[in-house]
Amino acid sequence: MEPENHYINRSGWLRASVLGANDGILSTTSLAIGVAAASVTREPILLAAVAGLVAGALSMAAGEYVSLSSQADVETADLRREKAELKNMPESELEELINIYMQRGLNKELARQVAVELTAHNALETHARDELGINEITKANPLMAAFASAVSFVIGGFLPLLVAIFAPIKQMVFFQYGFSILFLALSGILAAKAGGSNILKAVIRICIWGTFAMVASAMVGYIFGVQTN
Repeated sequence: MEPENHYINRSGWLRASVLGANDGILSTTSLAIGVAAASVTREPILLAAVAGLVAGALSMAAGEYVSLSSQADVETADLRREKAELKNMPESELEELINIYMQRGLNKELARQVAVELTAHNALETHARDELGINEITKANPLMAAFASAVSFVIGGFLPLLVAIFAPIKQMVFFQYGFSILFLALSGILAAKAGGSNILKAVIRICIWGTFAMVASAMVGYIFGVQTN
């Protein structure tokens, strides 16, 4: 039998990478569209795109690191508390584990046997996984998520920056929108393939929300923008 391919082990870096790339495309494009809608020269558009690219990458990295560090702190505190409970009241913790396995469908005798054997093997790991829901796959990794977010944001944001450099200034808004939809669709395809999910659903979802964001940015530029020379 061939081994099964599972994708859940990719969830940590994949989530951060997809979020970073999509945010890079959308944020940079939306800034470029908003400024292009209120400008007749290329320089303000390039400045907005570059500033958004740099600030966005740093913001994504910092946000991912801080949020996942907070999650890691909570996990560490829970594990420390669980370790103390296993030391001070092992019988109560064993009964708790038995009840968990009974709720999952095992009869009481089998649930006790499983709980006893797993506790003997590694009590803390067993309680972390089955009581707290913490395992190596879902465990927070702040540095990996921060790096993946920053790099993917730069890659995503660099694409609309290229459009801002080379696209005709008078049709900048339309070029930015058209290429960004193409970039977002490509991002959705790659993410769906990496995660083993439905490609069409991923592409439609990201293109619809991307269109909404860019139309809103263009409207802001047209309504509140002042033509710059």
